[in-house]
Amino acid sequence: MPRVILYTRPGCRLCDDAKTELLAAVPEVEVEEIDVDSDTDLRNRYGYHVPVAVADGQELFRHRFDPGRVRLLRDF
Repeated sequence: MPRVILYTRPGCRLCDDAKTELLAAVPEVEVEEIDVDSDTDLRNRYGYHVPVAVADGQELFRHRFDPGRVRLLRDF
């Protein structure tokens, strides 16, 4: 089963939309959502550049869901 880390922040509509679209595109995906505001290093790294989806250390998309990049999950 593919596993994706989704860096988000509370109240982020793009984050909510990206998670919904990701789960619709790859229903078997396991999503671990991490609030970037919960950690100073993450907040500094991502700032307002969320959502960011990462699988196996590879960034799949940033800001908006990218169905083309998510197809890479099939290779994991």
